[in-house]
Amino acid sequence: MPREIITLQLGQCGNQIGFEFWKQLCAEHGISPEGIVEEFATEGTDRKDVFFYQADDEHYIPRAVLLDLEPRVIHSILNSPYAKLYNPENIYLSEHGGGAGNNWASGFSQGEKIHEDIFDIIDREADGSDSLEGFVLCHSIAGGTGSGLGSYLLERLNDRYPKKLVQTYSVFPNQDEMSDVVVQPYNSLLTLKRLTQNADCVVVLDNTALNRIATDRLHIQNPSFSQINQLVSTIMSASTTTLRYPGYMNNDLIGLIASLIPTPRLHFLMTGYTPLTTDQSVASVRKTTVLDVMRRLLQPKNVMVSTGRDRQTNHCYIAILNIIQGEVDPTQVHKSLQRIRERKLANFIPWGPASIQVALSRKSPYLPSAHRVSGLMMANHTSISSISISFSSLKVPASSMTSCGNERPSWSNSARRTSSRRTLTSWTDPERLCRSSLMSIMQPRGRTTSPGAPRSSEFLPTTPSGQ
Repeated sequence: MPREIITLQLGQCGNQIGFEFWKQLCAEHGISPEGIVEEFATEGTDRKDVFFYQADDEHYIPRAVLLDLEPRVIHSILNSPYAKLYNPENIYLSEHGGGAGNNWASGFSQGEKIHEDIFDIIDREADGSDSLEGFVLCHSIAGGTGSGLGSYLLERLNDRYPKKLVQTYSVFPNQDEMSDVVVQPYNSLLTLKRLTQNADCVVVLDNTALNRIATDRLHIQNPSFSQINQLVSTIMSASTTTLRYPGYMNNDLIGLIASLIPTPRLHFLMTGYTPLTTDQSVASVRKTTVLDVMRRLLQPKNVMVSTGRDRQTNHCYIAILNIIQGEVDPTQVHKSLQRIRERKLANFIPWGPASIQVALSRKSPYLPSAHRVSGLMMANHTSISSISISFSSLKVPASSMTSCGNERPSWSNSARRTSSRRTLTSWTDPERLCRSSLMSIMQPRGRTTSPGAPRSSEFLPTTPSGQ
């Protein structure tokens, strides 16, 4: 029985990357833009029901909820060739359509007013699932809707669905460029607190790294939002291949993230992908053996997060899961892991198992591929804490630290900012955090984090599959 997943797309960024994600899934499963299964894909062995369900006329509809406080992006989706793919009842636009003004406080306070309408949609989707496993949230932490409304929904999801997983694909702002949004540091800081306390797994997608990869690896001088979103959709689709093309393990979301998250608070993950290409006919990597792919995944230039690793700090991996796609001989995987261990290409924490887990997955038979083997790395790395440090130290001009009109949570309320900084600094030392989390597991309390987080015992490391 498939474990269904509901996707929540928030704001401009969330709906744009969600749109590319559904385009990619439709192509991989042989589904037309109207939701009709193509004739060549009628006898497939894939599991479409994880992310799609069938309507009465048997066309496939995404388990997606599209939310925004201003209409521009959703209107562009409804005017695209994929307009008929979505359920119109699962689209929510704010009545006034004014947006959140790139202001976390505005998005959060509007969430308090409209959450009943939004959860009517979410509850209907959840009730239509046979065995709902959890939610996937796509958003940006820098704007107003994705950060503010996203923060409010994360808190509410924990209260409403305490036993369901909540995974996020969170886009972090580009720190190499000056933003026009002066309160962007506060938007990010306040959202990071909710991601720390209310999400079970956060996949960090750093715009700084995405732009660098598009420029250096794909040789695109000025990458557009569409090209960056295609990179993100590649990561999202690759991370769900074992759910949609199931094997003997890693068939559900909890199975994927259990080995990556040793304790509930250490749930911020980075990703890497190789080989990267914007066009199936043009490949930037010519040779794709299993060893070559796994070695490239460990190179910082293929990682989707710019963590600023310095020589003074000995950062290391907590856990690694490589999802290898293609026709792969398991003996090649074993030899590749042995070679990586011999050459010490990956530095692991001294207080945990030094192992790279490997999940083998099939490629979509409906898409031409220029490469025999491709791979996605999902990793828990101690350098992710540098993101917390960089955001908690950001300052904004004093002129922006004023009240936001009639909005209740204003920027002048320093208690919110101080609380957020305190939450972020709590995971800048992963070893200390892991020790404190393990101690709390031994307490008689049922949970160590918020009510929405899975029980800590579910996240203890399992026997490595790649060893």
